[in-house]
Amino acid sequence: MKNILIIDDEINICTLLSKFLGKHGFQVESTMSGNAALKMMKEKTFDLVLCDYRLKDTDGAQLLQDIRQLNPHTIVIIITGYTDVRIAVEMVKNGAYDYLSKPLYPDEILSLVHKAFAHKQAELERSAVQPVDAGSAPEARESLLARDSTGKTDKYVYGESAGAKELIRQIKLVAPTDYCVIIFGETGTGKESVAHLIHHHSKRHNQPFVALDCGSLSKELAASELFGHEKGSFTGAINTKVGAFEQAQGGTLFLDEVSNLSYDIQVALLRVIQEKVIRRVGSMKEIPIDVRIIVASNEKLSESVQRGKFREDLFHRFNEFTIYIPPLRERNEDLQLFITSFVHQVEKELQKKCGKISAEVWECFQQYNWPGNIRELKNVIRRACLLTPEHEDITMSALPLEMKESFSQSFDNDRQATGELVMQANDNDLKTVALQAEYNKIINVLKEVKYNKTKAAQLLNIDRKTLYNKLRLLNINY
Repeated sequence: MKNILIIDDEINICTLLSKFLGKHGFQVESTMSGNAALKMMKEKTFDLVLCDYRLKDTDGAQLLQDIRQLNPHTIVIIITGYTDVRIAVEMVKNGAYDYLSKPLYPDEILSLVHKAFAHKQAELERSAVQPVDAGSAPEARESLLARDSTGKTDKYVYGESAGAKELIRQIKLVAPTDYCVIIFGETGTGKESVAHLIHHHSKRHNQPFVALDCGSLSKELAASELFGHEKGSFTGAINTKVGAFEQAQGGTLFLDEVSNLSYDIQVALLRVIQEKVIRRVGSMKEIPIDVRIIVASNEKLSESVQRGKFREDLFHRFNEFTIYIPPLRERNEDLQLFITSFVHQVEKELQKKCGKISAEVWECFQQYNWPGNIRELKNVIRRACLLTPEHEDITMSALPLEMKESFSQSFDNDRQATGELVMQANDNDLKTVALQAEYNKIINVLKEVKYNKTKAAQLLNIDRKTLYNKLRLLNINY
């Protein structure tokens, strides 16, 4: 059950909101002062706070800052009796999720609360592709983390594979510019994390970073979410809404799954990029904007253009720089880094010490195709650490069924392939005997280096391309 705290100096509002939200399954407490609220939050964690902007002992701006210091994960929605949109925008820029204007309408409140929790859950899921640092593990810390100009570490696993290094090189190359960037990669590869990194290394890093999932927007909602709307501009527009472009003013706007936007919205976006002004829905007033745009898609936008799904002129506006994120299956050298980071993170979350990953699980990880990429890996590690008793090794029993089935099938295929080679080797065919010896040597070396193909190629004194060719020839699925 979610915990909600109401902070308002009007007792009637506290009472009504408490009863209303309580009836809809929330655990609700209320107070009429900011100081009392902070004391309550020190003693108990609240998932969401509904806070009046004007209080007798403080104001919303100061209270928002205090709440974020106490618990940065608490969602804050500001209640204001003032129609000054600039205050509301400032609140959102400083970390508030959204705002409500008095008089309050029950359906609007409930809708916004549900939306806020859904947004928070989506953020938590996306954070799977933005792992935190590897803590005190000395063997991993330097390879996992980068340092900014102040010497502090940031919270990204960069990787050591050739693909990962090229990715970081491109990020640092384009970040200081104001280029529009297209990020292309499969689901779960970390597109939003890359967008965050670009923003982090840009001249706009002290300004807002606003992310919008275009895949979840209907045609009707997209214009309002992007550009905002005026009160009464359409049915249900109870209050004026500030859109994503205004929220990101001076900073970066990240549009995820941009290819899902309707044709009409694509036309409006093209105008915004060209003119650098927006108009809220229901308004004729043009608002100047200074926003860097980063877009992402799990399909190539150029192919979407060819299919007529995406406007060619908008594609060329976005396509000042394109970054490709390789899937996890092409970054096997980075697998250990991600696992180390995720295990350490889960240990902090669960407050327990996880054991080692068994050799069989490690072999399974190396062979698995990872269709969900880094996000899937993190979820697998979270599940495995939860199911495994403290200090005990993580075994196959803690893995999802689909991974165990995939590994079992791969093992059977390898065994069958080995059997075929052995049977053929019974013939006095020197070529077949040589293939059998080569097969056995490669398998043994791969096991020795824990299936690291780069190290295997070095030990075998061949390059990686030659090794991959031999793996395909001998039907070795590692």
